[in-house]
Amino acid sequence: MWPYVVAASVFAVDQLTKWAVIRFMEMGESIPIWEGVFHLTSHRNRGAAFGILQGQRWLFVLITVVVVIGVIAYLNRTRNRRPLVATALALLLGGALGNLVDRIRFGEVVDFLDARLINFPIFNVADSAIVIAVALLLWDMWGASRNTTG
Repeated sequence: MWPYVVAASVFAVDQLTKWAVIRFMEMGESIPIWEGVFHLTSHRNRGAAFGILQGQRWLFVLITVVVVIGVIAYLNRTRNRRPLVATALALLLGGALGNLVDRIRFGEVVDFLDARLINFPIFNVADSAIVIAVALLLWDMWGASRNTTG
Protein backbone atom coordinates (compact mmCIF):
# COMPACT_ATOMS: atom_id res chain seq x y z
CA MET A 1 0.00 0.00 0.00
CA TRP A 2 2.80 2.46 0.86
CA PRO A 3 4.03 2.82 -2.76
CA TYR A 4 0.59 4.13 -3.71
CA VAL A 5 0.80 6.69 -0.91
CA VAL A 6 4.15 7.83 -2.35
CA ALA A 7 2.68 7.97 -5.88
CA ALA A 8 -0.38 9.89 -4.68
CA SER A 9 1.85 12.33 -2.78
CA VAL A 10 4.00 13.00 -5.84
CA PHE A 11 0.86 13.45 -7.94
CA ALA A 12 -0.72 15.82 -5.40
CA VAL A 13 2.38 18.01 -4.99
CA ASP A 14 2.84 18.09 -8.77
CA GLN A 15 -0.75 19.13 -9.46
CA LEU A 16 -0.82 21.65 -6.61
CA THR A 17 2.36 23.37 -7.79
CA LYS A 18 1.13 23.43 -11.39
CA TRP A 19 -2.20 24.88 -10.26
CA ALA A 20 -0.32 27.64 -8.41
CA VAL A 21 1.75 28.43 -11.51
CA ILE A 22 -1.37 28.63 -13.71
CA ARG A 23 -3.27 30.65 -11.11
CA PHE A 24 -0.61 33.13 -10.01
CA MET A 25 1.87 33.49 -12.89
CA GLU A 26 1.58 34.82 -16.42
CA MET A 27 2.91 32.65 -19.25
CA GLY A 28 6.63 33.38 -19.59
CA GLU A 29 6.82 35.18 -16.24
CA SER A 30 9.97 34.37 -14.30
CA ILE A 31 10.46 34.84 -10.56
CA PRO A 32 14.08 34.62 -9.42
CA ILE A 33 14.55 32.51 -6.32
CA TRP A 34 18.32 32.83 -6.63
CA GLU A 35 19.09 35.29 -9.42
CA GLY A 36 20.78 33.60 -12.37
CA VAL A 37 20.79 30.22 -10.63
CA PHE A 38 17.20 29.11 -10.03
CA HIS A 39 13.94 30.75 -11.12
CA LEU A 40 10.26 29.84 -11.21
CA THR A 41 9.31 30.37 -14.86
CA SER A 42 5.83 29.71 -16.24
CA HIS A 43 6.29 27.57 -19.36
CA ARG A 44 4.30 25.00 -21.35
CA ASN A 45 5.66 21.97 -23.17
CA ARG A 46 3.68 20.20 -25.91
CA GLY A 47 6.42 17.62 -26.42
CA ALA A 48 8.42 15.17 -24.36
CA ALA A 49 11.51 15.76 -22.26
CA PHE A 50 13.62 18.65 -23.50
CA GLY A 51 10.82 19.66 -25.89
CA ILE A 52 11.25 16.80 -28.37
CA LEU A 53 8.33 15.49 -30.45
CA GLN A 54 6.26 18.65 -30.09
CA GLY A 55 2.52 18.33 -30.71
CA GLN A 56 2.24 14.54 -30.29
CA ARG A 57 -0.31 14.80 -27.47
CA TRP A 58 -2.27 11.59 -28.06
CA LEU A 59 0.87 9.55 -28.71
CA PHE A 60 2.17 10.62 -25.30
CA VAL A 61 -1.20 9.93 -23.67
CA LEU A 62 -1.23 6.40 -25.15
CA ILE A 63 2.38 5.67 -24.18
CA THR A 64 1.81 7.00 -20.66
CA VAL A 65 -1.33 4.89 -20.15
CA VAL A 66 0.59 1.77 -21.23
CA VAL A 67 3.49 2.67 -18.91
CA VAL A 68 1.12 3.33 -15.98
CA ILE A 69 -0.57 -0.05 -16.46
CA GLY A 70 2.81 -1.78 -16.64
CA VAL A 71 4.13 0.04 -13.56
CA ILE A 72 1.04 -0.84 -11.52
CA ALA A 73 1.25 -4.51 -12.57
CA TYR A 74 4.95 -4.75 -11.72
CA LEU A 75 4.54 -2.74 -8.52
CA ASN A 76 1.89 -5.14 -7.27
CA ARG A 77 4.29 -8.06 -7.83
CA THR A 78 7.46 -6.55 -6.37
CA ARG A 79 6.61 -3.99 -3.69
CA ASN A 80 7.28 -6.22 -0.67
CA ARG A 81 10.36 -7.94 -2.04
CA ARG A 82 12.27 -4.99 -3.48
CA PRO A 83 11.64 -1.74 -1.58
CA LEU A 84 14.08 0.34 -3.66
CA VAL A 85 12.40 -0.75 -6.90
CA ALA A 86 8.97 -0.18 -5.36
CA THR A 87 10.01 3.35 -4.35
CA ALA A 88 11.28 4.04 -7.86
CA LEU A 89 8.08 2.70 -9.42
CA ALA A 90 5.97 4.78 -7.03
CA LEU A 91 7.85 7.93 -8.04
CA LEU A 92 7.51 6.98 -11.71
CA LEU A 93 3.79 6.33 -11.31
CA GLY A 94 3.11 9.64 -9.54
CA GLY A 95 5.15 11.59 -12.07
CA ALA A 96 3.64 9.87 -15.09
CA LEU A 97 0.11 10.47 -13.82
CA GLY A 98 0.89 14.13 -13.08
CA ASN A 99 2.05 14.81 -16.63
CA LEU A 100 -0.73 12.63 -18.08
CA VAL A 101 -3.40 14.77 -16.41
CA ASP A 102 -1.79 17.89 -17.90
CA ARG A 103 -1.73 16.40 -21.40
CA ILE A 104 -5.38 15.37 -21.19
CA ARG A 105 -6.62 18.61 -19.60
CA PHE A 106 -4.48 21.18 -21.39
CA GLY A 107 -2.87 19.42 -24.35
CA GLU A 108 0.50 20.35 -22.87
CA VAL A 109 2.53 19.98 -19.69
CA VAL A 110 2.95 22.85 -17.23
CA ASP A 111 6.64 23.42 -16.43
CA PHE A 112 8.08 25.97 -14.03
CA LEU A 113 11.32 24.83 -12.35
CA ASP A 114 14.10 26.71 -14.12
CA ALA A 115 17.67 25.70 -13.21
CA ARG A 116 19.56 28.45 -15.00
CA LEU A 117 22.99 27.77 -13.54
CA ILE A 118 23.30 24.64 -15.68
CA ASN A 119 21.12 25.95 -18.55
CA PHE A 120 18.70 23.05 -18.13
CA PRO A 121 15.27 22.88 -19.81
CA ILE A 122 12.41 24.07 -17.59
CA PHE A 123 10.76 21.14 -15.79
CA ASN A 124 8.21 20.30 -13.06
CA VAL A 125 7.75 18.12 -9.97
CA ALA A 126 6.52 15.15 -12.04
CA ASP A 127 9.62 15.33 -14.25
CA SER A 128 11.81 15.42 -11.14
CA ALA A 129 10.10 12.33 -9.70
CA ILE A 130 10.56 10.47 -13.00
CA VAL A 131 14.27 11.34 -13.17
CA ILE A 132 14.79 10.24 -9.55
CA ALA A 133 12.89 7.02 -10.33
CA VAL A 134 15.14 6.24 -13.28
CA ALA A 135 18.24 6.96 -11.17
CA LEU A 136 16.99 4.58 -8.45
CA LEU A 137 16.24 1.86 -11.01
CA LEU A 138 19.71 2.25 -12.53
CA TRP A 139 21.25 2.11 -9.06
CA ASP A 140 19.31 -1.06 -8.32
CA MET A 141 20.38 -2.62 -11.63
CA TRP A 142 24.00 -1.65 -11.00
CA GLY A 143 23.87 -3.19 -7.53
CA ALA A 144 22.24 -6.35 -8.86
CA SER A 145 24.87 -6.69 -11.60
CA ARG A 146 27.68 -6.21 -9.07
CA ASN A 147 26.19 -8.93 -6.86
CA THR A 148 26.04 -11.41 -9.74
CA THR A 149 29.53 -10.68 -11.09
CA GLY A 150 31.31 -11.01 -7.78
